[in-house]
Amino acid sequence: MKTAYFLLLPVLFAAAPALAQEGDFNGLYVGGSIGFTAQPNDRRSSVLFDTNRDGVFGDTVRTAAGANAFSTGFCGGAATGAAAADGCRSDKDDAEYFGHVGADTQFGKLVVGVVGEFGKSEARDSVTAFSTTPASYTLERRFRYNAAVRGRVGFTPNNSTLFYATGGGTYAKVRNRFFTTNTANAFSTNGNSDVWGYQAGGGVEQRVMRNFSVGLQYLFTTYEDNEFRVTAARGNAAATNPFILVNAGGTDFARSDQTFRTHSIRITGSLRF
Repeated sequence: MKTAYFLLLPVLFAAAPALAQEGDFNGLYVGGSIGFTAQPNDRRSSVLFDTNRDGVFGDTVRTAAGANAFSTGFCGGAATGAAAADGCRSDKDDAEYFGHVGADTQFGKLVVGVVGEFGKSEARDSVTAFSTTPASYTLERRFRYNAAVRGRVGFTPNNSTLFYATGGGTYAKVRNRFFTTNTANAFSTNGNSDVWGYQAGGGVEQRVMRNFSVGLQYLFTTYEDNEFRVTAARGNAAATNPFILVNAGGTDFARSDQTFRTHSIRITGSLRF
């Protein structure tokens, strides 16, 4: 279905000169977009530990014998089993869909404006730590919803085609989840996150009728996401359990990658007033 939308766009652009009537890019508009979210490679992602719970991450979780309890390593995805040898699933790149409202002002061939949008990306990002027990510990984040306000500036050579750059601030509610094969310890989390960031990109918009336009847009988005914490407490584990050797209250987990970055390609449609 997504492929069909993208294949349709060149047809609309080709037909635009015949369909477009006299007009410009002044005024209010509303519309929507459908696209695809892709994530950059995060193979270097890992999980950080705070064994004494002083708020400083980067401690080594050690067994009673002094060995590194996580010497088997990490992966930038979701575990498929308890051991590192079982491997991980890659992060999920997926569809996104947004509604938008904006306003433009045209000065000759120059167009400036502002646009606000609300919607959701279905992308999912995970990171996993593997202990020597063996056991896996996966931290997952996905969007509940996304919102942004951006400015844009563009150039129209003929009042029907607009080439533009855009950028601004963005917000998301992130749903955090934790999965583990460890059934001895007790685990708790601090829940979902409110994250802020910025977007930058550009695109082309083509009027195919006097009051309707279609477009193709690229956006790079980055969120500062460093709030999610997992605490491993004793539970039913022995008193020599690595998570409680330094602090009887347990050990805290956090992601090493505290930014959530995505690339988006969208098809847009707007009704102009």
